[in-house]
Amino acid sequence: MIYLIGGAPRCGKTTLAKSISKKFGIPWISTDMLEVVTIAYMTKKQWNKTHPYSLLRRQLKTNDQFYNIVSSQKIVNVLKQQAKSTFAAIDMAAISEIKDGNDYIIEGYHITPQLTQKLIKKYGQKNFKVIFLTKFDAPKFAINVHKSNTPNDWLLAGTKNKETFIKVGEMVSCYSHWLKKEAIKYGAKVLNMDQDFKEQLRIATNFWRSKR
Repeated sequence: MIYLIGGAPRCGKTTLAKSISKKFGIPWISTDMLEVVTIAYMTKKQWNKTHPYSLLRRQLKTNDQFYNIVSSQKIVNVLKQQAKSTFAAIDMAAISEIKDGNDYIIEGYHITPQLTQKLIKKYGQKNFKVIFLTKFDAPKFAINVHKSNTPNDWLLAGTKNKETFIKVGEMVSCYSHWLKKEAIKYGAKVLNMDQDFKEQLRIATNFWRSKR
């Protein structure tokens, strides 16, 4: 069984993957890692075309610069485009584990409803369990982000202006609205992580357990 965890940035995908991995003894991988691997096989021209989000981040290095200049909708659009660059790697990782009969967790924003639908059509519903995590409350996001205990947190380390945290929250909300609409269209489970975060993690963990 392949467990796919998608969602907007900063919604708890990695936290959920770690929790499920620890509880059920299932290995996991982040799509960010798969993306890094695929870059090694691209020319600079190909990378510039398939990684518009990363290209913008190279040009606008600090979070304050980036979120002050680039709109939430623009960021969401380039994230959606960049997600496609890793589809083939996710497909390969999934089918490799399916053929070996292994349980495996793949998490990351690259996991989109469209991708999960393609994988299910290609390899069968019985081989996948899918969930998407969302957040819609930008002010609450800006407050809760400071509770992060993630080592080398990219958002906290690269942000000086408190207004930027609100703008990141607005981007996450924008992404979440699109994601929820698409996930519902394909019948995938969606959790709102604005609500009691620990309780939502418990619900997500029970979702996997009940479907095993």
